Amino acid sequence: MVREGERTVECSLLLRGFAFRQKLLRNGSRQIISIHIPTEFVDLQNGVLGTADHNVQSLDGSEAAIVPRGPLLDLADKSPGIRLAMWIDTLLDASIFREWVVNVGRRDSRARIAHLLCELVVRLKKIGAGDGKVFDFPLTQEQLADATGLTAVHTNRTLQSLRKDGLIQLTARSLTVLDWERLKEVADFDELYLHQNV
Repeated sequence: MVREGERTVECSLLLRGFAFRQKLLRNGSRQIISIHIPTEFVDLQNGVLGTADHNVQSLDGSEAAIVPRGPLLDLADKSPGIRLAMWIDTLLDASIFREWVVNVGRRDSRARIAHLLCELVVRLKKIGAGDGKVFDFPLTQEQLADATGLTAVHTNRTLQSLRKDGLIQLTARSLTVLDWERLKEVADFDELYLHQNV
């Protein structure tokens, strides 16, 4: 959806499916730095800054509304409410990025993965996705590993541990939360950083 280094002339609003931002290293490895769900801009800051400093990739055949940069900036100039909404969107991204830094830097593998799952559940619930316990979840174990700074093998073991303890059930396309309170406890999860009241 977006390539690092390219001039940006548009922004993408995710309508269906998932997408993720990533940074690629010269050796071919990557770090997934955020996951996006429907109703979210995936590259608003690129549209404002003018040059992409990371890649955005569709995860599962997602659909997006393409918003040209010029008209979006014109609209922001004319409407304080739209300008504020754009500002809030980028501030929420920054808040989530801070939490991801803590997640990768300070939590153990079990807490890292549990935290990412908790975050996605809260965000998906906010947009009315899933039934409260079962959620669309197209991420592979490799993508989860790249989002949490773990190896694929360690990620697999950690997911097995969370399953064995009766916290989650994970299939190829769905996540079922079996024990929300215990999953939050394992994750040391506090949703304050998601600013759900905004």
